[in-house]
Amino acid sequence: MNQEPIVHEPEVRQYTLSMLVRNHAGVLSHVAGLFTRRGYNIESISAGITENPDITRITIVVTGDHRILEQVVKQCQKLVDVIKVKALKHNESVARELAIIAVKANQETRSKIIEIADVFSAKIVDMAEDAIMLEVTGNSRQINSIINLLSPFGIEEMGRTGVVALQFRSKIAPIY
Repeated sequence: MNQEPIVHEPEVRQYTLSMLVRNHAGVLSHVAGLFTRRGYNIESISAGITENPDITRITIVVTGDHRILEQVVKQCQKLVDVIKVKALKHNESVARELAIIAVKANQETRSKIIEIADVFSAKIVDMAEDAIMLEVTGNSRQINSIINLLSPFGIEEMGRTGVVALQFRSKIAPIY
């Protein structure tokens, strides 16, 4: 009996990187350029000033296997303006995203859309005769879930911020 050797494929999944960089013009472009040159796809990228106005936090979600993650971290650490790079573990961090969604609405569908918004703690930020605009914050899975539930009504427009994440500070179970 000839048995085929078992070949284990590397596990491809999404990784969240949190980077602290010097806050000046062109840094985000250099970081994004590194991903482009290496052929790594950025699923999400967000950047914003930290508690220190001289430092920006960039959060990047990248898809790949563990080898790609290690390469990305090493390459980012080589950039002059990068202060610190950390791959965040899902169970040791809080990740959130914001979405603003404009959904078609009429007299019959308006209450159903509002019920869905309530389940996800979404805020109604604008309402017209033919549409409702919602603002929702949550992890990517929650954002994707509300989008899936609203899709049958007709999403007219949508904007998403990308993921923002921080590592837990305490060693006890998170509250979220």
